[in-house]
Amino acid sequence: PLVSLQETLMGKYGEEAKLIYELQDQGGELLALRYDLTVPFARYLAMNKITNMKRYHVAKVYRRDNPAMTRGRYREFYQCDFDIAGQFDPMIPDAECLMIVHEILSDLQLGDFLIKVNDRRVLNGVFAVCGIPESKFITTCSAVDKLDKMPWEDVKNEMVGEKGLSPEAADRIGEYVQLHGGLDLIERLLQDPKLSQNKLAKEGLGDMKLLFEYLTLFGITGKISFDLSLARGLDYYTGVIFEAVLLQQEDDHVEESVSVGSVAGGGRYDGLVGMFDPKGRKVPCVGVSIGIERIFSILEQRVKASGEKLRTTETQVLVATPQKHLLAARLKLISELWKAGIKAEMFYKKDPKLLKQLQYCEDMGIPLAAIVGEQELTNGVIKLRDVITRQEVRMSFLHQISKVLPKI
Repeated sequence: PLVSLQETLMGKYGEEAKLIYELQDQGGELLALRYDLTVPFARYLAMNKITNMKRYHVAKVYRRDNPAMTRGRYREFYQCDFDIAGQFDPMIPDAECLMIVHEILSDLQLGDFLIKVNDRRVLNGVFAVCGIPESKFITTCSAVDKLDKMPWEDVKNEMVGEKGLSPEAADRIGEYVQLHGGLDLIERLLQDPKLSQNKLAKEGLGDMKLLFEYLTLFGITGKISFDLSLARGLDYYTGVIFEAVLLQQEDDHVEESVSVGSVAGGGRYDGLVGMFDPKGRKVPCVGVSIGIERIFSILEQRVKASGEKLRTTETQVLVATPQKHLLAARLKLISELWKAGIKAEMFYKKDPKLLKQLQYCEDMGIPLAAIVGEQELTNGVIKLRDVITRQEVRMSFLHQISKVLPKI
């Protein structure tokens, strides 16, 4: 659902809850617009007693944020979610979600990218062995989540100044959360004298090792990084978390790529469905969300920089007339084209000028103009004009047009 009771959404997004759009209906009920597609999905599973489901969902979500148009940040925007709900063996659906993200970003050819992976249990284990009380896990987590935008010193200052941690505890956390790598790092942490004694961290690292083994079989570990700084600020994550970022090379002398922004994120949320079930029945879930507007803004910037002209229509043919009083001929011709499955359009004017019609084709990138004038009507043919080359041929209607169209 697009609208929920405020209480349905509150307590699930951590510090991000301040971005929820709050409403009040005429009866006085406190309502809110959905912040993401995950919480409504969990509620749907609980209300309909569904324990097994695999789905995708493309829809709008709303955030009371400061818009940044060039970065694809809006208050109303589309997300595309993939979720797998059900009781399965560890890390198999999680690996598939990462495979989906890898496939999407590869096929879109957005440039080099990296998918960061971590586990909330590993993070909580790190906080525990560093002496952080459990009541401060979530607030510490939100500070760590800023490491991709802020240097460690600023994050440490926030932990000490705003979150109330001791400088020593923050330093101990810093030794872990600045680590990133692959299977070798997971193996090293499994041998860590402190972390190996923590039940949560040991579970998380064991699952992370399994996940990387599956990702190796999928052949995508080259784009995956086990990154202990990844925290994902939302409260509902319970296990593996991931985030995809696009990378850019500043210049030829820089060895490491730098991030230009997150385009996808997700993770495991095993406890969320149980919050909406009257009997508290849990349904394990894992999912990923793709930021459609963010990707579009990157593609638009790329097209603009290249000077390439972008087609905003799939129209194949514009039906045009060179003289007045030929609207009936245009309507008859376009009707036949539509029936033949050809994508055609025409001017919504009785007597448009031919030059304007041809200019419209050029502006919109429509490759062909089907021109029907008095002479063509007399001879029972149409004139087909290639808009780019300006070459013209006369042909006897549909069967010949249909042969030309596959070439454009």
